[in-house]
Amino acid sequence: MTVAFFSGKGRRIGVALGAVSAGLLVLSACDKPTPLATVTVGDNSVSSEASCYNDGKALKQSEIEGCLNKKAEKTVKVSMEDQVHFGVDPEVADNGWTIFINGQQAEQEPNKKTYRSIAGSAFFSSQTGETTKSTELSIVETKGKELLGIWHFKLEKTS
Repeated sequence: MTVAFFSGKGRRIGVALGAVSAGLLVLSACDKPTPLATVTVGDNSVSSEASCYNDGKALKQSEIEGCLNKKAEKTVKVSMEDQVHFGVDPEVADNGWTIFINGQQAEQEPNKKTYRSIAGSAFFSSQTGETTKSTELSIVETKGKELLGIWHFKLEKTS
């Protein structure tokens, strides 16, 4: 003969409490996603989380060069006639962001808008005047002189 220690209602409450506890434990182990940056050309849009990000705090000086020189995992095809559209999360725009091309800062002042467009031809000329086939592009979130986040994209020239 077996004796039930809990009624059916008590077991259901116990199971529900256990499930909620397990869910909270799993959620506490998750990392908060980084803000997104998006590059759009025509109807092709590619979004990426930051490859280097420190929850909105400044990146360490020792990390910055390595982060800027990381290779992009996301590629966007661009013709010289295309407009390349950039979009960032509002929190990135509030701090300011700028574009780096092949690891070099391409703009003097940070942009404070969530969206902007630049002609595709601006990304495929080298310092010698020759056109290149691809460009490593980084969107860099800044706050004063500090770098807060870095997103990477590869722009590949189409004919």
